Amino acid sequence: MLGITHLRHISMITPNFDDQAEFYEKVWGLDRVDVPEEENTVYFRGAGPEHHILSLHKGEKRGLHHIAFGMVDKNAVDRAAGILQSKGVRIIEPPGYLDEAGGGYGLRFIDPENRVIELSAWVEVQTSIWSKKNVDPVKLNHVVMNTKNLDMIVEFYTDVLGFKVTDWSEHQMSFLRCNRKHHSIAFNQDEHASVNHIAYEVDSVDELMRGISNVRKAGLSELWGPGRHGPGDNIFCYFQDPGGFVMEYTCYLETIEDESEWRARVWKRVPHLMDQWGIAGPPKPEARKAMGGDPDPGWVDSHIGGSVMAKK
Repeated sequence: MLGITHLRHISMITPNFDDQAEFYEKVWGLDRVDVPEEENTVYFRGAGPEHHILSLHKGEKRGLHHIAFGMVDKNAVDRAAGILQSKGVRIIEPPGYLDEAGGGYGLRFIDPENRVIELSAWVEVQTSIWSKKNVDPVKLNHVVMNTKNLDMIVEFYTDVLGFKVTDWSEHQMSFLRCNRKHHSIAFNQDEHASVNHIAYEVDSVDELMRGISNVRKAGLSELWGPGRHGPGDNIFCYFQDPGGFVMEYTCYLETIEDESEWRARVWKRVPHLMDQWGIAGPPKPEARKAMGGDPDPGWVDSHIGGSVMAKK
């Protein structure tokens, strides 16, 4: 077991940098983290203690930059590096002190579909008082990735990284957990690898509904929802941001109370299980298209020698 504790943040590459940054600060409810020395990257925190839960990097083509997961301490990171190397995983940034916003100690590697994954410990926490709004995203609840090979990627994340399969949506989606929460990452079978959607946790259904109102007032309508999923039992509403990425407000995600008793379930892909309330129903074609995203081959091989994460 690698010892991954939780989902920290996600980092995206976007050509629509300014509009997207303004949306997350002025509409979505995140707060910009002041990192003045970085012109082409912006960081956003939620109401929780994590240093940042989203970062945007200016680039010519949208895609995933990296996903970051937490670990307990430096020893856990070093031990993870040894395990990954023994399994032939390509490490692109060996363990070291991170020269990025929030600092900490970590490493980065490439998964089988060229996603950059970061494992980190000792990252700074937010100690300033949160300025409360009418919607306050607390943290990153989960991320969903599209994959060309569902069985292969699930095997990697379980056998190599130590995630556990919580549920299946037939043989279309797999929900994976690294702690007691139903899932921190999930994979959806598609024609290519890409970002499917990014879910931000709010404290209540009241906040979720106020979030819908905020987005509507900004001139955007919901892509799918509100509703309540079968797998995970969480309340949801999906939108598309100005950069084309799909994001979700969510709350009340299921918690695994007894690990020893849990057995992965297989959910039928029927309307009343995609939305238990029967309001949203299954996603419409335009929602599925948006969640399909653009084919994302990964950015690392085109940036060899120009890493964005140096070591102190």
